[in-house]
Amino acid sequence: MTTPRFGRIGDGPSAPAGGEAFAELAASGGGRVVRSASRGQQDPAGQWYDQAEAEFVLLLAGAARLGFADGTERSLAPGDWAVIPAHCRHRVAWTDPAAETLWLAVHLPAT
Repeated sequence: MTTPRFGRIGDGPSAPAGGEAFAELAASGGGRVVRSASRGQQDPAGQWYDQAEAEFVLLLAGAARLGFADGTERSLAPGDWAVIPAHCRHRVAWTDPAAETLWLAVHLPAT
């Protein structure tokens, strides 16, 4: 029998100014659940994530903007979520520099 694990999403590494901190909360069957904290972090223009797996992202606290290769951007506030398909080029265009932005990302197994 396995033992349940418990935690608080607010517990974990804090983001340094202009940076990010990650903590993997769970992984199984090729999927991962990751807690991310960022503060004033943005990916450089022209740098894209191009992941082999789809990703579900939920913004829990703070504010952020995601940018996409087609030139569009989408602002996120607490409670907003997105499903980013595999190989959809995207980047973090902006996160609030005045407050920590807290994300929950579920990386779905590649099919």
